[in-house]
Amino acid sequence: MKYLYYPGCSAEATGKAYDISTRAVMGKLGVELEELDDWNCCGATSYFSVREMESFAIAARNLAIADRQGDADLCVICNACYTTLAKTNRYMNESEEVFKAVNGALGAVGRSYDGAKPVRHVMDILINDVGLEAVADKVTRRLTGLKVAPYYGCQYSRPMGSFDDPEFPTTMDEFFRALGADVIDYPAKVKCCGGMMMLTKSDAALHLCHELLVSAQKGGADVIVAACPLCEMNLEAYQPKVNAMFGTDFNIPVMYFTQLAGLALGVEPKKLALEKQVISCDGVLAAIPA
Repeated sequence: MKYLYYPGCSAEATGKAYDISTRAVMGKLGVELEELDDWNCCGATSYFSVREMESFAIAARNLAIADRQGDADLCVICNACYTTLAKTNRYMNESEEVFKAVNGALGAVGRSYDGAKPVRHVMDILINDVGLEAVADKVTRRLTGLKVAPYYGCQYSRPMGSFDDPEFPTTMDEFFRALGADVIDYPAKVKCCGGMMMLTKSDAALHLCHELLVSAQKGGADVIVAACPLCEMNLEAYQPKVNAMFGTDFNIPVMYFTQLAGLALGVEPKKLALEKQVISCDGVLAAIPA
């Protein structure tokens, strides 16, 4: 089982642990990831708010490279990257204006793209290609008794997702139940964390993070798992600022879902980059039966 792999720029910096743990988990499951040659930033959501057509061209360059590199589907780990690349595919297929403009830009660098490369979220691949039964068969440390709060965020299945319900996603819940965890349901699991607003309107973003952390804590979460580098950073690294603003004492571990999955699959903690987490995961490690 082989996929082309688009890490995204966060995986080169603040989200490096996501990239490291994804490679480790996929390796354990017998999935080969071939990194995309000479990939560039997808543009995320901010580009589209400024110069939409240029943003399509920036994203499409990655898709054109993937199209030329091989027939395998393109695996993406970041929710924002997934949304941006899938959106580019959709608009190129639905708008002749976008198709011509994008290919005009790509043509200037000797490339072209037909809008047909399948873009897949890593969880889509784990659920629908690898399969929950196959994943469960590889578990060496079941997450029995661990209360896990999957945080989907606002772009996991919206607006471009096709592998889960846009309003009530459940794939991460199903995935962690297959690993033996007690998955908690909490009202805020698909609400926005504030995203890049943390850098421009931090008070508003901290209010959103506070709401999420309160909701997860009331549900009894031992750990929150995320599938987006920005979501993970906002919920983990900004807990001290949330505490200062609201007089709370949050100290909830927040991990990439691949880090926790890696522990269940028997990957050594040092190969999951757990040392990069801001809030210690020692309590999570201690809670997982040997």
